[in-house]
Amino acid sequence: MPKFLLYIAHKYGFPIVRPLQKEILNRGFDVAWFIEIEENKKFIKPEEKLLLRVKEVLSYNPDVVLVATNEVPHFFPGVKVQLFHGFSVDKRSKEKGHFRIRGFFDLYCTQGPSTTEEFKRLAEKHRHFDVVETGWSKVDLLFPVKKKHNEKPVIMLASTFTRSMSLTHKPKVFKNIKKIIKKNTWNWVITLHPKMDKHIVKKYAKLQKYKNVRYVDTLDDIEQLREPDVMFSDTSSVIPEFLIQNKPVVTFKNMKPGNHLLNITDAKDIEKSIQLALDFPEELQKNIQKYIEVTHPYTDGRSSIRVVDACLNFLDENRWQFLKRKPLNLIRKLQMRRRLHYYKF
Repeated sequence: MPKFLLYIAHKYGFPIVRPLQKEILNRGFDVAWFIEIEENKKFIKPEEKLLLRVKEVLSYNPDVVLVATNEVPHFFPGVKVQLFHGFSVDKRSKEKGHFRIRGFFDLYCTQGPSTTEEFKRLAEKHRHFDVVETGWSKVDLLFPVKKKHNEKPVIMLASTFTRSMSLTHKPKVFKNIKKIIKKNTWNWVITLHPKMDKHIVKKYAKLQKYKNVRYVDTLDDIEQLREPDVMFSDTSSVIPEFLIQNKPVVTFKNMKPGNHLLNITDAKDIEKSIQLALDFPEELQKNIQKYIEVTHPYTDGRSSIRVVDACLNFLDENRWQFLKRKPLNLIRKLQMRRRLHYYKF
């Protein structure tokens, strides 16, 4: 019976791996957790099995390690599987962003054609990992999409923590948002990235004093994306998570605006652009659908099933034997040992 290890570092990893845990347990397999950052261990549930030390992981001897971060200890047993901690929103170059090959993983479970094609090209080039398109486990809970009829439209405001791209660092944006909120035409849900500057978080959280505003610390519960009708954002990685429900997004100075977004560059256009989005213009909705087809075409809520199947197939077919040896990667490996205080060889 295969054993699975869920490996995360940050809090945002929980909603990525918990749907997988559910599927693994449904099949009667064993599953345990390893959480790299100490302060995030408090979010583990009483019924979940947490391994606290490296030697416990080695003793557990997992067959598969499901990873929701960029790196994983090379000395952990098992097939190392990259799940990704977000969609690609082109914040960085391919070499430094979503498509960076760090030499730690045996299998990449991709979200849709736009990422699968590039990773398959890279797999052909490097030959030390496999690629299987599965969809993303985190968004299983969004499907099937249920149409909600809000008495008053709900707008979600979400922002990246990258200062140069964040709408929250633009005083004119805040001024206009506050002005719109005061009109009480729409209800608002505001959520900012956990790494956002504390003074910015405090500033936006204070908007809760208005009865039509709710502030959400983090989007650990992805179901919170179901309620809003429209999102207002910038270049945040949460944008695709919202778009794949076939809902429109208004962006402020998006780094790579496409015709699936209503992108603006002037804060005075926020209100009229949100109103346009709420009208669900036909051309925009067609463009969103095209975006969905290449980004995450799976609307069955079964991506976790496909991920587990891909892992089991890798094991059953002994895919390791067809892969080249990974790069030595000495510096990264030593950095990982230092982080985990483990130096046995």
